[in-house]
Amino acid sequence: MQDNDNERPEPRAHPIRWILACVALMALYAVVPIDSEPDHGVLALRWGITVLMLIALATVIRWQALRQLREPDAPLGALVVGILAGLLLFALLDYGLAVHQPGEFNDLHTRVDALYFAVSTLLTVGFGDVSAQGQTARIVLCFQMAFNITALAGSASIVARKFSERALRRRKAR
Repeated sequence: MQDNDNERPEPRAHPIRWILACVALMALYAVVPIDSEPDHGVLALRWGITVLMLIALATVIRWQALRQLREPDAPLGALVVGILAGLLLFALLDYGLAVHQPGEFNDLHTRVDALYFAVSTLLTVGFGDVSAQGQTARIVLCFQMAFNITALAGSASIVARKFSERALRRRKAR
């Protein structure tokens, strides 16, 4: 009799936890306080935390992307959550800049405007209805576009390719 304990497949990740993580990120985005007149120390602290979050996010996305390349059946959920987190972080950054430095953006007044702008920037659609007017906003957007291309778009490409590969494997298995 042969022992098959070592041949058990790894348990599949439950997509509900990734969905809950995405919902939690959206809720956090909606409630993070953006005061219109904080003192300069608090503002500097927020910028520092934002930079640290971007570095951490880029590191996690890179790690998850490399994992996808090494492990063909690795769960995609963490990478999808990372993409959403990057998008929301930049939307919040854009909104915070619009609140604290009026005139940096044209027609960016709400969090929805900021999310819309972040999505259109990520997808390189750029309808022109919201645009960076000030130098600070343009500098932030240069970093945002570089991050979008390297981390977010690259990760989205991996997710799309993995979904396609897995669907093809399932069809062949039938």
